Amino acid sequence: MKEELINKTLQELVGGTQSIEGAALVTSDGLMISSYLPGDMDEDRVSAMSAALLSLSERAVEELEKGVPQQVTIRGDKGYIVITSAGEEAVLMVITDDKVKLGLLYMEIKTAAEKIKSAF
Repeated sequence: MKEELINKTLQELVGGTQSIEGAALVTSDGLMISSYLPGDMDEDRVSAMSAALLSLSERAVEELEKGVPQQVTIRGDKGYIVITSAGEEAVLMVITDDKVKLGLLYMEIKTAAEKIKSAF
């Protein structure tokens, strides 16, 4: 049941808009839980990078006394990478093209993260 809900949530997230190119749910230590990524992406590298970026952001936010990180957004010239916590032990990573509407994206990510949190 938990796996089905997670897979369905990621599938709906990626299929819900053309701008979202892929999504992955990884453990906080970098192991893949589930993903809907483009075929040319290495799941192991994606999961390790996602966990490392969230860990680094946690340290930066703590050091600068800004509380608990809510999300990390990286803007590249071809799109965005958004990483957010999806519970105590899970990290949701979403990749998009450069035409994405960020407000809508953040809303969709928040909804997906809440659904995933309820699965744990």
